[in-house]
Amino acid sequence: MGIFTRLTDIVNSNINHILDKAEDPAKMIRMMVQEMEDTLVEVRSSAARVIADRKEMERNLVRLQDAQDEWYSKAELALNKNREDLANAALIERAKMAELAENLAEDRAPLDEALKKYESDIVSLESKIKEAKQKQRSLVERQESATSQLKVRQKLYDNRIGDVMVRFTQMEKRVDDTESRVEAADMGRDMSREKSLSEEFSDLESQQQVADDLAGLKAKMAKAKKSEANKK
Repeated sequence: MGIFTRLTDIVNSNINHILDKAEDPAKMIRMMVQEMEDTLVEVRSSAARVIADRKEMERNLVRLQDAQDEWYSKAELALNKNREDLANAALIERAKMAELAENLAEDRAPLDEALKKYESDIVSLESKIKEAKQKQRSLVERQESATSQLKVRQKLYDNRIGDVMVRFTQMEKRVDDTESRVEAADMGRDMSREKSLSEEFSDLESQQQVADDLAGLKAKMAKAKKSEANKK
């Protein structure tokens, strides 16, 4: 089933309103353009038939006028030959041709009106097709722009996640290095010697700082993931 039911539907259509209600605007605009172009072909074909009929009518009018002139000439010839009866008959035939021409001329007015209507319809259709194609180009450009932006954002997101993972790995390495130094320092000490009170607190503070740094990095990474997810 077509989008439009008749020519006036196309001429009076609100393209933006139709696209706003469409589930797939790009598909809808393609269908609209196709139906408009098909309708334009039909209107042009109808106009061509009317033009052909009008030309044929003009040719018939010319032939009828020629016939009138011929019968008039015959009437003159008959009178010159003192054949009034033949002259009268010729003038009767001439009158018949004149009546046919008059009737035919009366049929020309509806054809002229039809041609004017077709011309108006063609202009309106071409205008609507132009409007629809402009909207179609706009939709394509918006689609391409949105696709491009999505690719850029995905790339940025992937890079940010990669950067966070690198920093997280670096932090883990720092923790490993700190723990290794602590273990190495313990190996060089007398295991029976008890640590002083200041050393105990120093070790606790060092371990707490590393733990705080690690927790902060994890929180930052989680926040980055949540922010990117909300943008999609």
